[in-house]
Amino acid sequence: MVRAKRNKRGFTLVETITASVILCGAVLAVGAISTRSLGETRLNRQYEVAAALADRQLTMIDYVGVEEFIELGQMEGEFEEFEPGYHWEVVTESQAVDNLYLVNITVSWAERNRPYSISVNTMLNGTGMLVETE
Repeated sequence: MVRAKRNKRGFTLVETITASVILCGAVLAVGAISTRSLGETRLNRQYEVAAALADRQLTMIDYVGVEEFIELGQMEGEFEEFEPGYHWEVVTESQAVDNLYLVNITVSWAERNRPYSISVNTMLNGTGMLVETE
């Protein structure tokens, strides 16, 4: 008997399934990396917003004057116009030299029931930039 030579064309079922499994694994890995990256980007944006809010609060304290700010008595509050809600708290400590104050601002927020916060420390002079005119 003479066997006819068979031309082997195409892929076998085993080769096709193996290639599909490898491709599915690669797609899942890329999807997981993308999802993680988007979550980290959102968290980074929240840190940027918190830093900008701390800077805004420091600018306001410097403008009013740290002594006047202390007299007003509001040492904490909420930034309600941002999502998620950001909470700020100011702690001041008078230094013994040249009417200086150590100012610590902490901005905190919660994302998915996990707390985050940043703290900013600076020294401010006791006199503000706000000048009252009669």
